[in-house]
Amino acid sequence: MLFVAGNIQAAANLALPEDVKNQPEISEIISETGQSDVEAFLNLTPSKYKEMTGEKMGLKKTIALKAAQKAVKKQMSGKSAAGAKSQLVALILVIFVGVLGIHRFYLGYTVIGIIQLLTAGGCGIWALIDLIRIITGELKPADGSEYNPTL
Repeated sequence: MLFVAGNIQAAANLALPEDVKNQPEISEIISETGQSDVEAFLNLTPSKYKEMTGEKMGLKKTIALKAAQKAVKKQMSGKSAAGAKSQLVALILVIFVGVLGIHRFYLGYTVIGIIQLLTAGGCGIWALIDLIRIITGELKPADGSEYNPTL
């Protein structure tokens, strides 16, 4: 959290990313409140919106605002580039130590990794299914990012 707060201070005068601004609900919120810099956008809450505009923020706008704020925080933290997992590494892990569930630990699925470790990968069946899912790209890292690089 401290890292994100430091990035917010550093990016206080930057404009919001275009993909965030182009969302209809977000562009409406920005035009109604005049919040165009990152720090003001990330600090915007439904109660602050009500203070600024005099009207209550609807459910659809609230959900869009929270999702956009989360996307901006993730983009600022650099998590998607720095924490990228390789599909080839996951494939090698599932081939050689799949019954131990090590590939699940690598991808961020700790609980499932422990279960696979205790059950020997479901007697190898679960490891085989994971092998197919990794090859097809269906089993992705737990943080929702894409593999970098892919097969």
